[in-house]
Amino acid sequence: MVRVASGRSNIYNAAARAKARKASLIDPTRMLQLLQLGPESIGASIGELGYRNEMDIYASRMSGADAVEAALVHNLDNDLSEILRFCQGPLKSIVSIYIERFSYEKAKTVLRSVNGGCSDDLIESQILPSENPMNTAWLDIVRNTETVAEAANAMSGTEWGKELLKLEGTNPSLEEMEDALDRQYYANALKISKSKDSNIHLMKYIRTEIDHRNIINQFRELRQNISPEKRTQMIIPGGRIQQSVMVQASQATTQESLLDILRRSIYFDDEGFEEALIESKNTQSLDSIASLLTHKRHAILKRFAYLNPVSPFPVIYYIERKVLEIQNLRLLVRGKTIGLTSEVLEAHMDF
Repeated sequence: MVRVASGRSNIYNAAARAKARKASLIDPTRMLQLLQLGPESIGASIGELGYRNEMDIYASRMSGADAVEAALVHNLDNDLSEILRFCQGPLKSIVSIYIERFSYEKAKTVLRSVNGGCSDDLIESQILPSENPMNTAWLDIVRNTETVAEAANAMSGTEWGKELLKLEGTNPSLEEMEDALDRQYYANALKISKSKDSNIHLMKYIRTEIDHRNIINQFRELRQNISPEKRTQMIIPGGRIQQSVMVQASQATTQESLLDILRRSIYFDDEGFEEALIESKNTQSLDSIASLLTHKRHAILKRFAYLNPVSPFPVIYYIERKVLEIQNLRLLVRGKTIGLTSEVLEAHMDF
């Protein structure tokens, strides 16, 4: 778990450095230009846009989209480590909780890989490449465990591992383990957001994140015909939407009734939901709803970063924009490789 650091924060310096890094990210115009390139040219262009060092690491044993994706994730890990190094005091604790979410995601990746029966070689070569030193501890778990329960036990020295151990004896499903990790992560995030150098806007943003996770989970669980009782148990506490409304939402039997119940809360922003729901039904996918929620969060974070220029927000906003750049590039290179049109890819990219 992230602990609140002592000493003084270097908010002015960290905010300035984060803004400088954000200015160096790929702008929408350049991203759209990449859309017009063929699969072979995209990799070379991405390398020239700040990813060359990592791409060279994987060039000897990987090719095409696999090499580019591995390099992009490796670059993100390096970038996150550098951000932590230039943050000090309580600010570092606040930024750390954002970066720690990637450790929770890697814990999920390990659990899914072990649960899916992936071989150690496959995990080490493609899922968590050994060239990335950030993957070393995770690969040790993979090599020394055979079952999901063993993998969870091997994480016992971490906050996410401790949370998983609470499920011992209940024979939890993989989904239940992932939900437990989400609850633990956001409990930690809320605690850190109350610390020194934080502010009410940060708390509001984290609580909005929780709401959005609960909303997409409710739509997903409804589609999977999960029982109302189970859906209620899987609610992540701490969001802005009242717990009573979320419990009622767990009883909904249709997407329309679920949306109507969510509208009972003044903290639910329903703008764009009608259209997203129609698209979701047409495509038989929740992508449109997830994308809408992501757009809303980015808009909130952008506003807070500009309203609070000397705060943790510029650093957090940069992290989110960097992650978004990686996501767009991964979508671009993988989509081009499988033959998706530029129009389809652009519709799914987030600027």
